[in-house]
Amino acid sequence: MIHMPPHPALDESGTTTIEYTLIASLIAVVLVVAVTALSDVLGDTFNTTSDAVAAATGG
Repeated sequence: MIHMPPHPALDESGTTTIEYTLIASLIAVVLVVAVTALSDVLGDTFNTTSDAVAAATGG
């Protein structure tokens, strides 16, 4: 009996790799968006805190 390789359309060996790559890419995009959105808020918070400390210490 001759062993025939599976049809390329039925070969799912790379499917998991592609799925994990898509998930990792989505996580990376979400992190970039979150850091970009929070950067202004955190910057304002640090500036406010710095101003308050400077005013309290007379500087």
